[in-house]
Amino acid sequence: MKQGRLIVLEGIDGSGKSTQYRMLCEKLRRDGIDYNHIVFPRYDKESSALIRLYLNGAFGSHPDDVNAYTASTFYAVDRFASYRDDWGRLYQNGGLIVSDRYTTSNAVHQGCKLPDEELPSFFAWLSDLEYDKMGLPKPDLVVYLDVDIETSLRRMRTREQQTNTHADIHEQDTDYLRRCLRTAERAAEFYGWTRIACRQNGAERTAEEKNEELYRLIRAMI
Repeated sequence: MKQGRLIVLEGIDGSGKSTQYRMLCEKLRRDGIDYNHIVFPRYDKESSALIRLYLNGAFGSHPDDVNAYTASTFYAVDRFASYRDDWGRLYQNGGLIVSDRYTTSNAVHQGCKLPDEELPSFFAWLSDLEYDKMGLPKPDLVVYLDVDIETSLRRMRTREQQTNTHADIHEQDTDYLRRCLRTAERAAEFYGWTRIACRQNGAERTAEEKNEELYRLIRAMI
């Protein structure tokens, strides 16, 4: 039985991840490449119940009210359920899986609650929990969209206005988002993620320019 490929797109809120993910899927379909796409968390599934309670403030109005290890398990359970009832068989039979977020998001959004000196042990714990203990597959490629905090905040506020949506407890906390960005830098180094810069020579790169770089990376490995 041929093992599949798992490619993960990661980035903090406002990094343009959803746009890059959509454009990537369009290119894969255009070129006739079979793949299965997944997005985490799966808010419409029962397995995300604790995530929804957490993000809506049921356990506290600040992200730090639930520690990094506890909150990580909420997201890990949703991924386990997804793997077992959705894409696991396809992956085990050699399929290509493209994921918007994964275990990588716990590293960023929960790791930022910890002091820098504790991050290596947390990153190692997270890998052991999801990949070893829970049996989820390790990604073959993680692409990290490296965005600055000013661009991230601008995009999030614009999205809220355009969609008439309300930010969750993560998105409301600017200091938390800044810590996420710093932690993402540490996680990218620790795990060896591949970075795509959102700015070049002081100017913001276009979505298409970044997506062409992303697509080249993926085509090279599949």
